[in-house]
This record gives sequence, structure tokens and C-alpha cells, in this order.
Amino acid sequence: MDINQLIEIVKKKINASIQVDDVKILDKTFLHLKHDNHKQGKFHLQIIIKSEKLKIKNRIEVSRQVHKILEYEIKKFIHSIQIKLI
Repeated sequence: MDINQLIEIVKKKINASIQVDDVKILDKTFLHLKHDNHKQGKFHLQIIIKSEKLKIKNRIEVSRQVHKILEYEIKKFIHSIQIKLI
């Protein structure tokens, strides 16, 4: 899977599962390229979620929710996720 396919899948899953105003996903894989445990085909994503509904939740709750939504993708294609709420 390439990064563009992964971004589309992640965006669709988040939009289908959480009430959001906007979702932006950035490829930050370059941050991990020199790490010993970096594997080809695994990506680092920054997910920026704009949601009034999520703003009232605890950040840990939101992180758990996003990780549960993306459980399969995390196992197969994602090395690291940064979640930012705005």
C-alpha cells in the first residue's frame, strides 16, 4: 500500500466513525527513516482533527478512540501516529 492510499483509508474511517468538522493527514515518515526499527512500508502519520465534539473529551479518550478505529492499519501499515485536536 502506498501513502496516498493509506491516507484516504484513514480519512474515510475517521469521518465514518467520529463527528468531525475536518481531518487532515500528513505524512511524517521522514522522521523515522534513520531509526533502527523503521520498516519499509510502515508510515508515520500526523492526524489533525477539527471537532467541537472531541474537544470536550479527554485527550487520552480521543487517542484510544482513534487507535481503535485504525487498529488494522496500525498493525499492518502505520509505524507511528501523532494526533492533534484543533
